[in-house]
Amino acid sequence: MGRELPPAWGGRGATPGRRAVLIGGGAALLGGAVALAEGLSGRGAPGTGPRAPGRPDYADARWVAASTDNYRVADRPHDFRIEMVVVHVTQADYDTTVRLFEDPRHEAAAHYVVRQDGRVTQMIRELDVAFHAGNRWYNDHSVGIEHEGFVTRPRDFTDAMYAASARLTADVCRRYGVPVDRRHVIGHVEVPGTDHTDPGRFWDWPRYMRLVARARERDA
Repeated sequence: MGRELPPAWGGRGATPGRRAVLIGGGAALLGGAVALAEGLSGRGAPGTGPRAPGRPDYADARWVAASTDNYRVADRPHDFRIEMVVVHVTQADYDTTVRLFEDPRHEAAAHYVVRQDGRVTQMIRELDVAFHAGNRWYNDHSVGIEHEGFVTRPRDFTDAMYAASARLTADVCRRYGVPVDRRHVIGHVEVPGTDHTDPGRFWDWPRYMRLVARARERDA
């Protein structure tokens, strides 16, 4: 059966794409990774790919597991081809983002979180479908990367963050044959049906894509 979420969590009757979560008695909005009610038809059969506990797909990442309620078990790219990377901004600090992705009530998470200091955390295997884009097809066919910060604060997008994220995106593109261009490396704002603005006008796309291209060339 499909799972119906209450309006407060993005279900029937809710305004799509935006929901508040309570943190310590105060309301906070995590704008970068929000799940719509996707009409989920169960978790499906477990993936057949390697699932070594605590071992990330990206060599430079540390592993912190998201709640299993925040993604769908799959066997990508065998069941869904990975065709793009979606760039998000957390609208929260790193610790808050990780805590939310570990919370089963949040029902949203991305595969990776990149800190302002350049450290990378993986929370969902690339095999699996993270609830990050607010669009079922895009969730099925993409890897989601969150970046610690706020869309209104350009200082949050540090040199270390750009460099680390570019290396990560280049590695994902290499492993799945994803072209390094703006049709395949997109912002959350570009996902059809979303009302999100991240990564926002202060995200330096030309710089980022140059860094991704250089990293991809080094990996070739």
